[in-house]
Amino acid sequence: MSLTVFYKGSKVKFKLQASRRKLFALAFVASVGLMLLVRPWQAWSGYSVTQVREQITAEQRSLAAQSQVVQEIRAETEKRLTALTIQLGEMKARVRQLDSLGERLADAAEIDVSDILQHSSANVAVGGPEASILEAPRPPAVEVMAELDALLLHLEDKQNQLSALESVLMRHHISTESFVAGRPVDGGWLSSHYGARKDPFTGEPSMHKGIDFANLEADAGVFATGAGVVTWSGERYGYGKLIEIDHGGGLKTRYGHCAELLVNTGDVVTRGQEIAKLGSTGRSTGPHVHYEVLRNERHIDPSKYVYREAP
Repeated sequence: MSLTVFYKGSKVKFKLQASRRKLFALAFVASVGLMLLVRPWQAWSGYSVTQVREQITAEQRSLAAQSQVVQEIRAETEKRLTALTIQLGEMKARVRQLDSLGERLADAAEIDVSDILQHSSANVAVGGPEASILEAPRPPAVEVMAELDALLLHLEDKQNQLSALESVLMRHHISTESFVAGRPVDGGWLSSHYGARKDPFTGEPSMHKGIDFANLEADAGVFATGAGVVTWSGERYGYGKLIEIDHGGGLKTRYGHCAELLVNTGDVVTRGQEIAKLGSTGRSTGPHVHYEVLRNERHIDPSKYVYREAP
């Protein structure tokens, strides 16, 4: 196949003839020139960059999510470690309390502590094949926390048992000490009896459910008339600052209008122990202590307890 072109002009005349090979070559050159002119690869290249950017953005989001998960795990681990540290601190405190109780019990029972120390765990015969610490089992953190909780409960139970034993050995509950007798003050005078009287504020007849002991001495003390457990230490309407002691057997004593309280609720007190400072708080006309005796929550005349002697 060949292509022949004739051209005639007024002054010019030529003839152009091309073979198939020349036509193919010419078409190829024209195609290359057109591609150089249009540059289609630029559009394809731009699409690839966008795709890469989207992929990078997706990876960044994935990494951010993983980072958040790691931070949450770390925060949870720190919480567990903090809780574990607190529990270990509580265990150490309980052990110190048990040691203190043990020493007091040993002194009360006249036990030589050195005999016990000779048989302590430091001198107990032990043995076994040597093994690396890496071979030790690693229980999950949840199991460790559960075991610590169980150990704390066990220590608390043992502490309660030792406290009860201490109470027995130290004779906190013996009847002779809880026997209520005597005056709640040293010195002073009886300023108001138990029974009907004229109210000092209204002038009307009223029932006085205790005995008042007045004392003008500065910093005068108020003393427990029997051993027992403090069941109230604080303000109470009408009484001002009040101490209430349970002596067991349904018997209680109250000490009202105090200026300062020296014991707290739950404390164990003995007969003759100073529990407060005499004052004039609450519904009072001057420095005194309002002393009451209750049996089975009913007020009774304190006189027979004030004037009897302790065994």
